[in-house]
Amino acid sequence: MPSIAIALSNDAEQPIKVKAQTVLIDEKKGLSVYTGKASVVQGSLILSAEKIRLFSNQTEVTKVIAKGNKKQRAHYQQSQPNQPRFIEATADNITYLIRQELVRLRGHAHLVQGFDSFSGGTLDYDIKNDKVIANKSKDGTQRVKFKIKL
Repeated sequence: MPSIAIALSNDAEQPIKVKAQTVLIDEKKGLSVYTGKASVVQGSLILSAEKIRLFSNQTEVTKVIAKGNKKQRAHYQQSQPNQPRFIEATADNITYLIRQELVRLRGHAHLVQGFDSFSGGTLDYDIKNDKVIANKSKDGTQRVKFKIKL
């Protein structure tokens, strides 16, 4: 399986460790699906969810989609070189676009960046530019909330 080249340069050099109850690998489609308390670990990157899908071309993973369930939301955690603490995020669905260095959180989105926290219906975390964009849910029930510690 190609490596996930993301965030800390050291992470991309680490082996990928996957745990799940079931695994489906379709090399022709460049798709791997892990279900049942699935987790993907590479260096400081930890992604866990009920279902994780990895999309790849012949040389690298291009996109990761993690889908939680009603009992447990999808979870993302990783060290970032520009942050004093881990970046942590939870949401119903987490999409990680690797080349764009963008983490998209959809549904009950929550992100902790350093000592700051953000929540809303949707959140986009631009890793490269260290930017968070939060929006309410489409139905308006999940408004944007944030706490910043200076």
